[in-house]
Parts: sequence; structure tokens; C-alpha cells
Amino acid sequence: MDAAEAASGVHHGRGETTAAPPGGGGVTPGPSGAGEQGREARTRPPAVFVLDKHGTPLQPTTPARARKLLNAGRAVVARHTPFVIRLKDRTAERSQIDGVEVGVDPGSRHTGIAVFTARGGERRGRYAIRLDHRGAAITKKLRQRAAYRRGRRTRNLRHRPPRFSDRARPSGWLPPSLRHRVETTVSWIDRLTRWAPVRAVHVERVAFDTHALTAGRPLEGVEYQHGTLHGFEVREYLLAKFGRACVYCDAAGVPVNIDHVHPRSQGGSDRVSNLVLACIPCNRAKSDRPVQEFAPGRAAAIKARAKAPLRDAAAVQSTRWVLWRALDERLPTSVGSGGRTKWNRTRSRLPKSHTLDALAVGTLDSITGTVDTVLVAGCAGRGSYARTRTDRHGFPRLRLPRVKGFFGFQTGDLVRAVVPTGKKAGTHTGRVAVRATGRFNITTGTETVQGIGHRHVRLLQRADGYAYTTRPETRPEQPASRAGRLVSAQGGHTAPALLRRRSKSSSA
Repeated sequence: MDAAEAASGVHHGRGETTAAPPGGGGVTPGPSGAGEQGREARTRPPAVFVLDKHGTPLQPTTPARARKLLNAGRAVVARHTPFVIRLKDRTAERSQIDGVEVGVDPGSRHTGIAVFTARGGERRGRYAIRLDHRGAAITKKLRQRAAYRRGRRTRNLRHRPPRFSDRARPSGWLPPSLRHRVETTVSWIDRLTRWAPVRAVHVERVAFDTHALTAGRPLEGVEYQHGTLHGFEVREYLLAKFGRACVYCDAAGVPVNIDHVHPRSQGGSDRVSNLVLACIPCNRAKSDRPVQEFAPGRAAAIKARAKAPLRDAAAVQSTRWVLWRALDERLPTSVGSGGRTKWNRTRSRLPKSHTLDALAVGTLDSITGTVDTVLVAGCAGRGSYARTRTDRHGFPRLRLPRVKGFFGFQTGDLVRAVVPTGKKAGTHTGRVAVRATGRFNITTGTETVQGIGHRHVRLLQRADGYAYTTRPETRPEQPASRAGRLVSAQGGHTAPALLRRRSKSSSA
């Protein structure tokens, strides 16, 4: 062991991680990306999607160029969020279309989508979307429905035998909460192909196989010598499981090593349930001592965390091939590992986020540009077919109107209300909740304004099942808080801002 290796603490790490990408060194680098060879990507405003006069997607343009086209009367607004314009005097045959590509970073709660141009191995981000899933809400609703039905059967109110024996699940069946994640992601790829000339899709494959890591079957042949961790990116699994922090001192944002809870020198195994993350000082101090001796106060909690499964990782693992097949039927689709994504992002000196991971998926040479604003699309649904609300026992307590629209609006529509006088005077832009009385509620990015008359409300975009907000492209540990605005930031310029600048320049 040489002095450099002893100083870095690599000798305490697992053997499987020594073949890390260049610059990894077997130790997870800090956020600064020290030692990485790469230039920092330039931040730009998100692009504006452009359609020709027949609705065919053209190459995305800049917000400044879109504003000039709108002011000159050569384009009209085709969609508010994401902001899309349609040219009135141009066709696809007369335009140069280089095409764009889409990167997808699938997740259990959030999925990152990045639209970028690729030329000569260099990627330039043009648009970023973070898709917020509602799989947990679906699971909760299904469990609630099952509890209501089970309760009605056991209360002897009426005979309703269970229907478990006459139901069969088709091949490739997924639970509704998992199918929702696949369908919403594929739906957004279809949307982007309608607004931009998408040529290819890059999807991140899961960095680890949670089912195979548990070794649920007997090992055969040479597999016994390799062990249960052979062929999998164990480091990525542990980084996700322990939140990239040391389990002994909770230090975050520092280089970490992989440590054995029960040392190998005392008979400890290489199973993933015996592995944790430890910073270099703690790893050196622990050496080959058992965890009960090194950290007696935390020993029980550390052992429990080491054996705990990753529910979110298992959900992504269950849908990875279904998502790939669905995308490959539409566009040429390639996959990349989580380790490669991390390496691309680290050497490009980019912070950790879903959208930046989507930009760094697959094989590339460098990332020369990113966007400064992310569109957050939260799955809000299109309402409920049930027109009855129940109490906690499952009995009806409230009946909703049979119609969902009032005065030309439906709940979920994107609207703008300009109230001239009164306590609610001002301009309010957001999602509307309609009432039969004509007094609507509008949810903006910061508050919910109640009781706005329908005569002050103007429709911007029909409800499409999503609630839109914007946030700056920052690290996950830096919440956007008030920085997130409802609807439509396009490259630092909101869609309403583009239209306001257009009207001002026209009047001038």
C-alpha cells in the first residue's frame, strides 16, 4: 500500500468499486468535483418551442427571437405552458431542422426530462422538466377503497362476496401506482414530440438491481466465487440508500468510503446488508472493529438501516424495462447506467438534480449549456368520476354536482383574473377551482385567492391534468421556496412576460 492510497483511505473500500470511472478513485468525490477535467457549462434561458403553419415542430428558438416574431405578427401563441408559438408564414420544408434529443432520468417520486441538442459529442440543454408523480396518492386511494369494501362486507349490511377467485392479471401487469409512473413519462415524451423535432431518447437504467442484490436464489457455479454483489454498481446503491452521508457522524457533502458493519476479518460477509457509508476519518477510526464497539449508541440503528430495503428503488426497478419498451416503440431509445450519468455530471461540474441527471444520461463528451429554470409538472389528475364524498367509515356525506363546468370554466384550468378594485384587487394567475355560485378560487404559486367573480377571469389554457410551477435549477438541498412561481417561466421570461413586452413594444 503506497502513501497516496493510505492518505485517501481507499484501502477500506470494497474491491468491486476499484474499477470506477476515471477520477472516481474508489472514493465518492465531494460536490466540488475536485480533480475532474471539464469545463463548467454555461447557463441559458429555456428555449421556446416553435411550430410551422401546419403544426409541424421546428427547431426551438430563444425567448428573444420568439418575442420578435410575436411583435412582428409572424407568429401566434399556440400554447401557454410550456410556451409554444406557431409561425404563420413558414413551413417545415423551407426550414432547417437539426433536431433535438431527450434525456430521461426516471424516479419513483420525480422524473427528470431534458431536451437538448447534440453535436459532435457536445450537449447543450434547451429545456428542462421535472415530472412529479402521484404514485403514493394512488396507493393510498386503493388501500382506502379496499378498506371501505372490506368494511361493507363485514358489517352485514348486504351480502357481497369477495371477487378474488374470478380475476386474472394479464401478462406484464403492473400495479396502478407503478403503471402511472410509466404512462405519465411516456405521455410527456409524446407531448415533446408534438412540440419539438425529437430524434432520439436516452433513458437512465437503474444503477442497481435490488432483487438480484438480495440473492433470492442459490448461487450456481462461478457465481459462488463472485458473490451476490458481482456485476452491480454497489456504490450507487449505497449512496442512494444512506443519502450520501456518513452513518457514524452524519457528515454530508464529503468523500465517503464503503465500510463493513461486521468486519471481514472477523467473518463479516460482502452482502449489501452488511455494507454502509463512512467518511474517511470514521472509516480509519473504526478500522476492523465491530460496530458495537466503535459506536455503541448507534449500533442498533445502523444495523436496522443496513438491512432496510429501498422501496423507491424497487419501484423504479420494476418499471425500467416497461418504460424502455414503451419509448423504443416510438423513437430510437438508448440506455445508460446510473454510474455513467454520475460520471458525466461530475466531470461537467454540475450539481445533483433530476433534470441535470437527465441531461447527462448516456455517452457524451461534454455538456456546454444548461437551462436556468425548470418547469415542474405535478400530476394533479383530471378530477374524479365519483360524485359522492364519503366519511371516514365509507358512508356518503356530500354529493357533488353532476356537471364539472360552470360559466365556461372547469376546475384545473389555467386562468388569469384581473380584479380592478376591492380587497382582491390585482392580477392573479393560476389554477382555478370553479363553483356553481360563480365565485371561483385561484391557486397561484404562493397563495390561494378565494371568491373571485367569474366575470374577471380569462382562460389561458384548458386543464390537462397537471399543475405547473417553475423553479430555478439549483441543488435539491436548496429549496426554491418563494422562488417557485406558478406557470410558465421560459428562460427567465414567463409566457405572460413575453406577451406583455410584446404589447408594450407594439404600443410604443
